[in-house]
Amino acid sequence: MKKLRVAVIGCGSIAKFRHLPEYGSHSGVEVVAVCDLIEERANEAAETYGAVAYTDYKTLLKTEQIDAVSVCLPNYLHAPVSVAALEAGCHVLCEKPMATSKEEAENMIKAAKDNGKKLMIAHNQRFVPSHVKAKELIEKGELGKIYSFRTTFGHGGPEGWSVDGKESWFFKKEKAFIGAMGDLGVHKSDLMRYLLGEEFVEVAGFVENNAKEDTDVDDNAVCVLKTASGIIGTLTASWAYKGSEDNSTIIFGEKATLRLEDDPINSLVAQYANGQIVKYELGKIQSNEEGGQNNSHVIEHFVDSIVQDKEPLISGEEGMKSLQVILSALESAQTKRIVSQ
Repeated sequence: MKKLRVAVIGCGSIAKFRHLPEYGSHSGVEVVAVCDLIEERANEAAETYGAVAYTDYKTLLKTEQIDAVSVCLPNYLHAPVSVAALEAGCHVLCEKPMATSKEEAENMIKAAKDNGKKLMIAHNQRFVPSHVKAKELIEKGELGKIYSFRTTFGHGGPEGWSVDGKESWFFKKEKAFIGAMGDLGVHKSDLMRYLLGEEFVEVAGFVENNAKEDTDVDDNAVCVLKTASGIIGTLTASWAYKGSEDNSTIIFGEKATLRLEDDPINSLVAQYANGQIVKYELGKIQSNEEGGQNNSHVIEHFVDSIVQDKEPLISGEEGMKSLQVILSALESAQTKRIVSQ
């Protein structure tokens, strides 16, 4: 079978540690080209994966015959580069948050439809084993009516993860648009929409910069969310957690409580109303920390979607709905009002 010819645009940490290794280990993929404004980074990635290096994505798209592209760039470039790649006839896997506005997200979705190409957003939390199992239990009715939840994603900040450290684009509003909420919070808005199988209709957000200096983006945020059926819960995103990261979710239902990634050994614990406790050891969540899962399954799913010509689990439309929760939280923080979606 002919291998998919892939290009990775942006050679920072997410490309280096996630996209490139996962493409590189996939038997159905050939990494043909890489691109980064910093020539040294592009050359290093090209040498590692036997690809051609570019510093201009437009030149890459014109020159190479590419089937699919990963967009691993600062947030403000997600939409324009994704649209350019789609219009060049490529399927696109875009990092999250997919865009900086609803209009940008709509443009990406339209470009995918107009050109008959797949658009997937890299929300890897849907593929975490404990989350997959929790979704299964919820759909089977193990929890009965769901009342509330709390979900958290926090760590010490991008300076410990980004290739540029404290100088990273993550801290620059003109490039990032949004801080911890865009980096971490959007993962959890997507996860909760997926697990609950419902949309959020009301959002209240407290979105602050109170921990890190020399930045104009948020580093701590707490949101209160309500679904159409009346499930209420909190979503927390932080770049100010000392020690190990917190990537936990707890869902409270009529018949049981599910604790996801809340225990160091058992990635899912189901506590039933009758006193029964079921513990699942499903492997660690994908993480930037040592011992975290190495395979996010995002690349695998993206490639399968193309080869089998099926809609990706996290389509452009799905990515836009998860983004909208974050945009509403920002609006709420600015207006000091609850925002209806």
